[in-house]
Amino acid sequence: MTQTILIASPLEAEHIARIRGLDRELHVLHAPELLPQPRYAADHTGAGFARSPAQTERWQTLLAEADILFDLPTAEDLNHAPNLRWIQTTSTGVGPAASRLGLAERGILVTTARGVHARPLAEFTFMALLQHFRGLRHLHAEQFSHRWQRYCGTEIAGRTLVTIGAGDLARGCAKLARAFDMRVIALARDPARARGHNDQFDEIWPISDLHRALGLADAVVITVPHTPSTDNLIDAAAIAAMKPGIALVNIARGVIIDQDAMIDALRRNHIGFAGLDVVRDEPLHPTSPLWDLPNVL
Repeated sequence: MTQTILIASPLEAEHIARIRGLDRELHVLHAPELLPQPRYAADHTGAGFARSPAQTERWQTLLAEADILFDLPTAEDLNHAPNLRWIQTTSTGVGPAASRLGLAERGILVTTARGVHARPLAEFTFMALLQHFRGLRHLHAEQFSHRWQRYCGTEIAGRTLVTIGAGDLARGCAKLARAFDMRVIALARDPARARGHNDQFDEIWPISDLHRALGLADAVVITVPHTPSTDNLIDAAAIAAMKPGIALVNIARGVIIDQDAMIDALRRNHIGFAGLDVVRDEPLHPTSPLWDLPNVL
């Protein structure tokens, strides 16, 4: 039985070709002129996009044919997709959007691209950690000043990395950490379940041991999703429990950290370095001190 899939966000041609090649019973609809223009590679939203009345009518005609959507629709799109049974998203962490759209109540299956960010975010993590521990900022300052002086950086081998979380992002970071001969402790909501990945972690502790783990960590990377239980998880008390000079990397959500408490700790060098892929309010306000702190990436 033929199933019709509508590509609902910008997608590279090679990926569309792979989808078309999956099954001869799969009919792929792709109208790039009805989608936002991507601003950079892997941009699925574009900017300032609006369809003309004629384009909207054509888009709604395509929606009416779709059994499957590649990426999340708008609420208005759903009203024109009576046959929709399955949505494949291009990212993870889509629970709030799925709830807002009432997809479960409509009987629509939602699958995500879980794991797609594990490798690039692990690379960001170690770019940040190596910048800090190997003194890249110092080397750049020496280079731009045309100055040569001996200095000694520090190694990450033998140091302890704590991952807050034990999912795909944490495992991606742990894989690289093990290559650098780091000790890796994962904090998990369900340690018994996480122990299925013992090949990546040296130890797995319950998340209730957060403060104890932070006192041992030379570096910590936040990988957990944002939920009521992780909101402000890294608060002033957690920061106070950290080993002085710790390196902190956040590749999860900005709201997991009490940002004011973090900034205070960075100014005092209680947190020696922060590598922030995310912040509490994005884009970061032009007056935020995070722009100018020398120990922040």
